[in-house]
Amino acid sequence: MSKIEKQDKRNQKDDNDLVDKLVGINRVAKVVKGGRRFGFAALVVVGDLRGRVGFGTGKAKEVPEAIKKATDDAKKNMVKVPMKEGRTLHHDMKGHYGAGRVVLRSAPSGTGIIAGGPMRAVFETLGVQDVVAKSIGTSNPHNMIKATFNAFDSMNSPRNIANKRGKKVAEIFGNKLKTSVDTEKD
Repeated sequence: MSKIEKQDKRNQKDDNDLVDKLVGINRVAKVVKGGRRFGFAALVVVGDLRGRVGFGTGKAKEVPEAIKKATDDAKKNMVKVPMKEGRTLHHDMKGHYGAGRVVLRSAPSGTGIIAGGPMRAVFETLGVQDVVAKSIGTSNPHNMIKATFNAFDSMNSPRNIANKRGKKVAEIFGNKLKTSVDTEKD
């Protein structure tokens, strides 16, 4: 089996466990001599429900073709987002893109996904179960999703911070537990 065949099999496996959500379809018209020519633009979010997510856009004369192009684009642009306990974000963050501003907050277990349309699709495909998100400014789905991904860029897990500083994760949290030797000194 050649390298290319192995790579194709890996890509097929990856594609099988991906979930895609259609965020929006926009119809545009071009006026020509004989009337109007319609085109469609699709916005799709793709994720594996385990911390990888991406978004993509596609344009075509037919809706299914536009969706397929958008899905392929989303699969190419996937990013890895660290999650706390596999269910929420590690910390609160803000993101912006153009006039779109978003605030993402981690939430306790049982909260659910409290987020508006396009952001909800991102969190559902990402695999986050508990999060509170607020969109401030524009309601344009493209800008809301790009602002959400901008916020993901600033996401850091304790493990990443510890690796950057050359410390252990317990040292990052400032281990507040006292040992028996410490209590005897007090």
